[in-house]
Amino acid sequence: MLSKQDELLLSSKGITLSDFEKQLADFRNGFPFLKIERAATVGNGVVRLKENEIKEFTAAWDSYKAEKHKVVKFVPASGAASRMFKDLFAFLEAAYDVPTTDFEKFFFDNLKHFAFYNELNEKCRAVHGKDIAQLVEAGNHKAVVATLLHTDGLNYGQLPKGLLLFHKYAEGNRTAMEEHLVEAAQYAACGAEAHVHFTVSHEHLELFKAKAAEKQPMYEQNYRTRFFITFSEQKPSTDTVGANPDNTPFRNDDGSLLFRPGGHGALIQNLNDIDADVVFIKNIDNVTPDRLKAETVTWKKVIAGVLVTLQEKTFQYVRKLKAADYTTADLQRMKHFLENDLHCRRNDIDRLNNDELAAYLLEKFNRPMRVCGMVRNSGEPGGGPFYAYNADNTVSLQILESSQIDSNNAESVRMFKEGTHFNPVDLVCATKDYAGKPFDLPKFVDPATGFISSKSKNGKELKALELPGLWNGAMSNWNTVFVEVPAITFNPVKTVNDLLREQHQ
Repeated sequence: MLSKQDELLLSSKGITLSDFEKQLADFRNGFPFLKIERAATVGNGVVRLKENEIKEFTAAWDSYKAEKHKVVKFVPASGAASRMFKDLFAFLEAAYDVPTTDFEKFFFDNLKHFAFYNELNEKCRAVHGKDIAQLVEAGNHKAVVATLLHTDGLNYGQLPKGLLLFHKYAEGNRTAMEEHLVEAAQYAACGAEAHVHFTVSHEHLELFKAKAAEKQPMYEQNYRTRFFITFSEQKPSTDTVGANPDNTPFRNDDGSLLFRPGGHGALIQNLNDIDADVVFIKNIDNVTPDRLKAETVTWKKVIAGVLVTLQEKTFQYVRKLKAADYTTADLQRMKHFLENDLHCRRNDIDRLNNDELAAYLLEKFNRPMRVCGMVRNSGEPGGGPFYAYNADNTVSLQILESSQIDSNNAESVRMFKEGTHFNPVDLVCATKDYAGKPFDLPKFVDPATGFISSKSKNGKELKALELPGLWNGAMSNWNTVFVEVPAITFNPVKTVNDLLREQHQ
């Protein structure tokens, strides 16, 4: 039974009683594993473009931009960077005082190569009266780390990744957020205007706004581009209740229900609020310094060119279907396009009469579309591209995580291991229909693709519910195309030492 206090909490978050009960049912019932047909590979679900095609699609994107469409770069940037510094936090708690692990030694041996070095050096002088070299000489390595991570220093342990200094430049070092602005000016600007949207957590919103206000004039001048920078927060209505191991609601020490953010899948609501013809999606930590940007810019244009080319053909077909202006031959051409270009198949399609086929094609064409860059596997964690069965028994391309595969099913495990590519979160999306009307994106989510994970709170075990992932189940019912992109376009920063990789120097 829910108390009055529980009901008020639900109401304040905008969570209905039926949604709350469904979440508890999800804990009890779990989520089904996805049935996969096979891994998507080059020539079989993953497109590898030839040189002439790269030029054609780049030109297609430049032509599209010249028509003054609205393009938005959408950057998930919420959450603190604390996981980046997990090893350094462990060093502060360790019984020893000098760098001992390989990670710790590498960090201190290369301190001068970090973009934040000068700021850290100045802060050490201010806090300790000694610079980094003097503190290290005295064996006080932990003072250096504490100054980097704690609130009386640079506070990097609590700041979001987007506001950390990532790269060095002669004219001034840049945060990850700034690198996204520079990127946007180079491939997402239309009519010398670039729209960039960051999803941030509430406690960091004002910090992001301040940094944007500080840096925007300089980048507008340098790139002759007017920036429209906007922010949004994950909506409280997308929070999910925590559960005890017995699937009853988890309660805090004061007896109140515990709610947690619903994972990046909650951002489908934020994306739904974006008014744009085309939206690029890229994680906050996947950026490179200018010397390596050219390839990233090229491939962003390429996958966007693929998107708008496919979209235009799809729109033509939707208009013909809506007007009932088609022949049997037209329907067969459309079927071939759906199966071979949009990679969506149905086993019994040849049994449909013309009216049934037209209705089916219209349903499949008239939905959001995304083109996803895929990188060849190199041991990086992340989901991968597969052909999977949908609720309506069609088979289409999906980005799957290992947790969605039944580890007890030898055939599924075999197919998952046969995957040759992984998802670097490199998406370009079309979220409006043939008439320019926005799709209602939550309607295209597959609710059966959530996740349940194990967490803890105040030493007590709990189960956490994550909504269908933004580029997984939240886009399950979109038209999806995979294009192979070079590994150099994927440069995530998962630990602070990743900033010492050659791609970030």
